[in-house]
Amino acid sequence: MARQLKVFCYSDGFHSWTVAASSRAKALEAWGVRRDLFKDGSAKEIDIGPDRAAALAAPGELIERGLTVDIGQVERTTAPKPKNARASDAKAKALAEKLEAELGALDLAQAEETAAVEAERAALDQRIAALARRQSSTRDALKAKLKAARAKLS
Repeated sequence: MARQLKVFCYSDGFHSWTVAASSRAKALEAWGVRRDLFKDGSAKEIDIGPDRAAALAAPGELIERGLTVDIGQVERTTAPKPKNARASDAKAKALAEKLEAELGALDLAQAEETAAVEAERAALDQRIAALARRQSSTRDALKAKLKAARAKLS
C-alpha cells in the first residue's frame, strides 16, 4: 500500500514551492536541495494553504507561487536548480592553485635566502681557517725564535 501523501512548503522569500510527497526526503529531492530545510525551519508540512489542493492534484510536481516576484502567479514548475557546485569547486580549485603557486614562490625565495646565508657562513669558515693557519704559522715561527734564543743562553 502506498504511503499517504503529505504536502510540504518551502520559501526562499521570493517564491513559495509546494509539493505533495510521501516524506520530507522526497520533498527535499523534489526541490533539488541537499540540506535539511526542515531542520532550520525553512520548510514545513502544511495542512491548509492556497497551493495545497494543486499539489495534491499533481503529486511530485512543484507548485510555484510568486511572493515578491510575479506576485500571486501560480504555476507548475521543475525544481529550482541548486547552486552550481562545479562553479564553486572551480573557484576553490583556482584559489588553491593560486595559493600553491604563492607557497612555491615563498619556498624558492626562502631557499635562496638560506643559500645566501650558508654561502656567507662558508666564507666565514674559510676566513676562520685561514686565520687559524696564519696564527699557527706565526706562533710556530715565534716559538722557533724563542727556542733558538734560549739555546744561545744555555
